[in-house]
Amino acid sequence: MFVTVKARVHTDATGTYTELPALLTPAGVLEPLLDYCLYRSHDRSLAWMSKVARSVRMFLEYQQSNPGERDTFRLFQNFAQRLYTGTFDRSTGLDPSGLCWVPRSPQDAAHIITHLTDFFDWLGEMRPEAAQVNPRYAGGAFDRQTDEVAYQYRRSKAFLGHTWAANAYPAKTGHRVRGQRLPKVEKGEPPAFPEERFEELLAKGFHAAGRQDYRGMLVTLLLHGAGFRESEPFHLYISDVFPDPANSSQAKVLIHHPSHGGAPADWHDERGKPRKGNRAEYLAQQFGLPPRTEVMDRRHAGWKGGAHDAAYYKQAYWFLPEYGEWFLQLWRRYLEQVARVERDHPYAFINLSREPMGAVYTLTQYNKAHAAACERIGLEVSKALGTTPHGHRHAYGRRLRNASVDKPLIRRFMHHASDESQQVYTQATTREAIAALEAAAQRLRDMHAKTLFAPHQPLPGIEIDD
Repeated sequence: MFVTVKARVHTDATGTYTELPALLTPAGVLEPLLDYCLYRSHDRSLAWMSKVARSVRMFLEYQQSNPGERDTFRLFQNFAQRLYTGTFDRSTGLDPSGLCWVPRSPQDAAHIITHLTDFFDWLGEMRPEAAQVNPRYAGGAFDRQTDEVAYQYRRSKAFLGHTWAANAYPAKTGHRVRGQRLPKVEKGEPPAFPEERFEELLAKGFHAAGRQDYRGMLVTLLLHGAGFRESEPFHLYISDVFPDPANSSQAKVLIHHPSHGGAPADWHDERGKPRKGNRAEYLAQQFGLPPRTEVMDRRHAGWKGGAHDAAYYKQAYWFLPEYGEWFLQLWRRYLEQVARVERDHPYAFINLSREPMGAVYTLTQYNKAHAAACERIGLEVSKALGTTPHGHRHAYGRRLRNASVDKPLIRRFMHHASDESQQVYTQATTREAIAALEAAAQRLRDMHAKTLFAPHQPLPGIEIDD
């Protein structure tokens, strides 16, 4: 009944449009959600908007399956509880509502509730007049329904609390939503790519059918050797790579913000004069393209943000330094391949042997190539094992920590906005923690050799039968 689709939204008489996720209902596009995504399009990603659309779709589906529930408090409360409990009858295994929801994790349920809370808050502030259920109101049936829900949500918010089900009734429902959290545990070991296999991955993994995949090697070096996030290399232009003036054998790589980064220096106007501007302008004027963060197809590549080295780019800080040298050597070989292919965009990584030739290389293609490279050298592909692309960023952070690099510098090298952000990348593994305990125990033995028991010796005065 409800389907998430891609919409091109025109807000004026110009040819400019914005691509956004839209929720298609039996009455047409849900306009309040589209307005909300458009309102947040300057500071929220398409991935975030898709998650909001999913949350709203789930709520509308729940509302449709419970048409007789008129009490807003109970509607919100029960919806929140069903996220945690699922919708199947435990004794029969059946779900008369047809929703067929399985229980969600507390984290996922909290995210859905937060998305809806923020959406209804915004809707109640921006469209209060729509909640009067006026028969002359021009909105579609589901638009009116959503506006009414937002209106009732605002009225009930004092009772619901910020997470809706603050006053749930455990005696009646058997479940208490507020405070339902998983027990705290130590975070799992950082899934870092195994350092001892990295050179083998480059040399043998990205080699198939007698050909070297220089493109795959280059992207992987940016992740493993410079700690970039998986999506960031896909915003790289060819002009963003050049020999480092301080070390001509090493590559200097500047990955610019997809919209606000400076346009290439070779951009000229119709009179041949140098033109300045940002990359969004450059892409539009020269190629008729939006930044890759703003497209909802295979070309999409995200940009998480973090700290930039200057306005507005992130520099590659190679560690180990030889990775920067390898990158420059491979880059020159790769450019020989690129020179034989026509392109209608400025991006560095392109299709070289598959149609459409010269089109932008996508994240999906790279993930498949990386997985195949790992399998060629006998590595199982698993996020938990660090053998997915993101494992290289973890390996970079751990390498810096193992080399005793100061945390403020690690923050800069990994382009984090705060020192706390690096903790997930630099925390100790279980093996390292146990090794630290053993080393500490040995230091204690050395300090008190006469009073402590020697290791692997029987306890004095105690006989232990075999």
